[in-house]
Amino acid sequence: MAIEKVRAYFASLGMADRILESDQSSATVALAAEAFGTEARRIAKSLSFLLGDRAILVVAAGDAKVSNQKYRAQFGAKAKMLTPQQAHDMIGHDVGGVCPFAINDGVDVYLDTSLRRFGTVFPACGSSNSAIELTLDELERLSGCKAWVDVCVLPEDAE
Repeated sequence: MAIEKVRAYFASLGMADRILESDQSSATVALAAEAFGTEARRIAKSLSFLLGDRAILVVAAGDAKVSNQKYRAQFGAKAKMLTPQQAHDMIGHDVGGVCPFAINDGVDVYLDTSLRRFGTVFPACGSSNSAIELTLDELERLSGCKAWVDVCVLPEDAE
């Protein structure tokens, strides 16, 4: 199970006790916010895309939406989400628990600037009922973030 890989990753850093698990599903932003008692916008959703022949992750705020125009400007290609099977095979986590921790080699992680509004955020931990509360500095360091990007729009910016 992917959560066990994530748990082992955080255990190696002395942080496994910070993983939160719920009896209820946290597979969507709304469910995660309810399960972990936070605002939906503070859920750090990991969006998986196919870029050429490889997978990338963009971690964004729960209320942010990917802008096709911004994505194309950043990555030089149209935003193409992975299928659930591709996410499993290429990222190493199943949809609903995709996170930037303990992922397959060769997957680049990008953090979207929509997260910068918060002191802490809640990314998943490899299962559809887990999360961890991290500061942005922790998220950047622990995710192996390649770069911060601006590929999303917020509800107030939507046309």
